[in-house]
Amino acid sequence: MKQLITLCAGASLIIAAGVAQARDLGPDEALRLRDAGTIQSFEKLNALATAKHPGAVIEDTELEQTAGRYVYEVELRDPQDVQWDMKLDAVSGEVLQDQQEN
Repeated sequence: MKQLITLCAGASLIIAAGVAQARDLGPDEALRLRDAGTIQSFEKLNALATAKHPGAVIEDTELEQTAGRYVYEVELRDPQDVQWDMKLDAVSGEVLQDQQEN
């Protein structure tokens, strides 16, 4: 039993460490990465997101670094008042996630 508790505690620490790797980037750092050509322009990333949901309005955006990857998160609301959460690779523009908010 003691070994099971130790194993569960160790697994929890590993999971927590993985979650802790995500880091939100502030506006200054995001602009620096865009200006350096490291990531796509925010206009282009927004256009990619709205192309998936025509007529949608962008409500919020955020840039984060997760496991060495720059991820642009976009929250949109479509004309039917459905909210969508999207994640795009900020370097390539690839859609990583596109899901309806519950």
